[in-house]
Amino acid sequence: MEAKRNHTVLITAFCLLILFALAVVLQTLIPASSSWSMLLTVLQKGAVYALVAVSMNLLNGFTGLFSLGQAGFMLLGAYIYAVLTIPVADRAGVYQYYDGGLIQFSLPWPLALVLAGLGAAVIAYLIGLPVLRLRSDYLAIATLGFAEILRAICQWDKLGPITNGSNILRDYPRFSAMSAGSISLSTLAPVVIASICILFIVLLINSSYGRAFKAIREDEVAAEAMGINLFRHKQLAFCISSFFAGIGGAMYAMFSGSVQAALFRSSMTYELLLIVVIGGIGSVTGSVLASFLYIACSEWWLRGLDSGSFLGIEAPGIFRSGFRLVVFSVIIMIFVLFFRRGIMGNRELPDLFRRRPKSGKEASK
Repeated sequence: MEAKRNHTVLITAFCLLILFALAVVLQTLIPASSSWSMLLTVLQKGAVYALVAVSMNLLNGFTGLFSLGQAGFMLLGAYIYAVLTIPVADRAGVYQYYDGGLIQFSLPWPLALVLAGLGAAVIAYLIGLPVLRLRSDYLAIATLGFAEILRAICQWDKLGPITNGSNILRDYPRFSAMSAGSISLSTLAPVVIASICILFIVLLINSSYGRAFKAIREDEVAAEAMGINLFRHKQLAFCISSFFAGIGGAMYAMFSGSVQAALFRSSMTYELLLIVVIGGIGSVTGSVLASFLYIACSEWWLRGLDSGSFLGIEAPGIFRSGFRLVVFSVIIMIFVLFFRRGIMGNRELPDLFRRRPKSGKEASK
């Protein structure tokens, strides 16, 4: 069992190194004016969604808790990051309706990124005290309601000196501005951050805590009989998932360049849930693959359908604004009908390299 876990971690780390190298090569070879520059955007946004989808899968897929509050924790992370990293000299322009804002200091972006995750985890701990005693649909409704309440609070005018009310937050450090000398890190930075976080989640899943999470998912009564503290482990999974969702929200802010509560609607949580289902509930590899495929389809491959062309075919009468969503919905229906367990099911990438055990008949031959 220990050798199997080490094998899984090694293959995961190797694949992440390949992804790093790919990000560096593509960032170097593809100019900003090229039509292939959209591939860099897919890698950046896909890395953000991959991290949040894996964090959601940790809770929904590996622990068996049906939570729909991921967008709320992303919102928390995005706001904490933006508020703490806006340069003091730019705060008067950003908080122009609130006399320059209440906070008059600025932190380095790596520290703010960690604080964004910690802030989301602390709120998750407080929310989890009453919410995690609920089950199934009731837990989903409670967490969804929390996300909507949090979005309304961030737009509350009384908190304007901190959150800027319903106005946007901007002028904080972004991925597009990151560089090492003449080399741009706008693609490598999100890939590296997301990969480190996902590797940590993989290590957690393959630890004794991960086995306890899976035991709770399979049968709570049996898990409790084995000595597993149900509430403690549920709260641990909830806080860890929220921590990485907060970091994902901060990364989303770094990618988009502005933060506004209206962006973090419940539809964002549904998108993430869809990615988890398409990739496979209980598969980290599936969540990562589905995230990049989802972003590539929605932001790149099918984008031409809204402008009247697709794959070199010009058909303005058929392809029009909104047709992309129709085609995208059909693709999703096909996945749901013919891949009911998702792309990977509950398998991981190392499972694809293992030989399937022979059946009794095959062994006798």
